[in-house]
Amino acid sequence: MEENKKTNEEIKETAASSECEETKETVSEEKDDNVTDINEKLEEKKLKDEIDSLNDKYQRLQAEYANYRRRTNEEKETIGLFANEKIITELIPVIDSMERAMESSQDKEDQMYKGIELVHKQLLDTLSKFGVEEIEAEGCDFDPNFHLAVMQEAVEGVEANKVVMVLQKGYKLGNKVVRASMVKVSC
Repeated sequence: MEENKKTNEEIKETAASSECEETKETVSEEKDDNVTDINEKLEEKKLKDEIDSLNDKYQRLQAEYANYRRRTNEEKETIGLFANEKIITELIPVIDSMERAMESSQDKEDQMYKGIELVHKQLLDTLSKFGVEEIEAEGCDFDPNFHLAVMQEAVEGVEANKVVMVLQKGYKLGNKVVRASMVKVSC
């Protein structure tokens, strides 16, 4: 009987030992699974962070490229607009001469007058196609950005700082003044 007791105890110990080993294996497997899960989650988080970082860089690059294209187009337009500025400044005195010739003509029906008038109109139309505009001055408020005051005169019935006479027409190319208007201003 004692032998049976020992055998039963040995069986119990063996069973307990094998249960313990199974439990250890289960715990070990769970630990391995948990470690694997944590490692996978860390790897996923790293990949997600890297994707977010690359996405941010891509969006910034796209925005920079869009800004570059916009600036380049603006510069091209500006260069195109002002490339002819030197020619335009050389042609403005020709317009002045034509206007003086037309003013000095006594006979407005003369063929010479009509020819000069036609060429004058053609020249103004051509310049306006390239963005040249005459600066409005007479009767306007004096603006030092567009007008060059060469005389002042007190005129009855006219407010101070009003242009009362244009001595020489001014022209602008787009928003840039090519030649300011020479004017007489009321005081």
